Amino acid sequence: MKLSVVIVNYNVCYFLEQALLSVRKAVAKLGEPAEVFVVDNNSVDGSVAMVRARFPEVVLIENKDNPGFSKANNQALRQACGQYVLLLNPDTVVEEDTFRLCCAFMDAHPTAGGLGVKMLDGQGRFLPESKRGLPTPRVAFYKIFGLAQLFPRSRTFGRYHLGYLDKEQTHEIEVLSGAFMLMRRQALDQVGLLDEDYFMYGEDIDLSYRLTRGGWKNYYFPGTRIIHYKGESTRRTSINYVFVFYRAMVIFARKHFAPERAGLFALLINLAIWLRAGAAVAQRLLMQAAPMLLDAALIIGGMYLLKVYWEDYHKYGPTPYPPQFMLVAVPVYTAVWLAAAYFSGAYDKPVHTLRIVRGIFFGTILISAASNFFDAWRFSKALIILGGVWAVAALLLRRLLTHFLRHRNFRLLKEKQKNIAIVGSAAESQRVRFLLKNAGVRTRIMGYVSPVAVASQEAPGTCWGRCARWKKLS
Repeated sequence: MKLSVVIVNYNVCYFLEQALLSVRKAVAKLGEPAEVFVVDNNSVDGSVAMVRARFPEVVLIENKDNPGFSKANNQALRQACGQYVLLLNPDTVVEEDTFRLCCAFMDAHPTAGGLGVKMLDGQGRFLPESKRGLPTPRVAFYKIFGLAQLFPRSRTFGRYHLGYLDKEQTHEIEVLSGAFMLMRRQALDQVGLLDEDYFMYGEDIDLSYRLTRGGWKNYYFPGTRIIHYKGESTRRTSINYVFVFYRAMVIFARKHFAPERAGLFALLINLAIWLRAGAAVAQRLLMQAAPMLLDAALIIGGMYLLKVYWEDYHKYGPTPYPPQFMLVAVPVYTAVWLAAAYFSGAYDKPVHTLRIVRGIFFGTILISAASNFFDAWRFSKALIILGGVWAVAALLLRRLLTHFLRHRNFRLLKEKQKNIAIVGSAAESQRVRFLLKNAGVRTRIMGYVSPVAVASQEAPGTCWGRCARWKKLS
């Protein structure tokens, strides 16, 4: 057996299907015996049924719970009998030549224990974790506190992602990515399987380090590429990711570094956990509150101008309004208007002018009625009414400007549709349409391009031997 491919899946059925389709083609192009394992960690999205129905050649291991990434991989690794074993994420797509080229590289480099490839995200951008250095306390400090991001090409600060190494050249590296981790079985038998103390994250760093400690070399090989839809199998923007990932770094430090260094490393990691978690919470709250904060700023600014105008031209007597008007009354008015607008649906999508007007109208009535019970805070009914009018105008203007900057038109009720074409068979295009519809994605599907095999007059290897058949969808 030349190659054993191991994929651990958890509730990413659609991505798993695409990964297995690409693996099937790559195995066929390998030209040597290979086996494919899928270890499902108790998915509830139909992944198991899909694998059984569409990929009968796959060895399926069905767990009744979620034992974690390391344990699930080890379940298959203990059964695998390939000369090389590949740990592959379910949210990846490999090229047809990937397995053939990677195995050829390993054959040509007998001291190679592990191999990683050039990884691209779903938009074709290079993923820096394709090549990584060992996260020593110093390297981890530079990454945690942002110096690695500020100076990615520095040999001092950029060692985590080895940004100073040319991504188009083959390099000897220290750490492979668990998304695509090809290893020599002989090396794996020597250093051991994945450490099951890691539930998720860190296990690839640990195993990579043990390979180098065992006298083997790890390589970054850009001769083939894969797509890694980073974040589909694991949501990296979540606060939970911050905790799990950096806790894994603590486990690594305690295992491989001297106790005195591990203590300092753990302290830095725990500090980073709380800093990053706090920043993630703050960013999420700020993004959610940003529209309302902008509306509040516009309303308060407009109320100040209305106050100045009313004092100069319409207020009886030359005395200005007391400071409490802008410091207390106006913020309270603004809060009432925005709360009323929120409960009226003014912040729902798509934007409806009626919801804004309705919310501000009821807010104005509430403010006007409440002011009758507080003589000391009864300033001007006219300013309340004018403020309500301005609040409607401010909310509409802000939404119109935001919509124009995003879609280059002022049609709030109609979002710009995306025109797309689907590459695939008729059945596949219908399935994609169904997925897009269920996800609520506003698209206009122009049709699909169906690859059709044709006889090629070219010499073998010089032509894909395919043509495209276009069909417009009704």
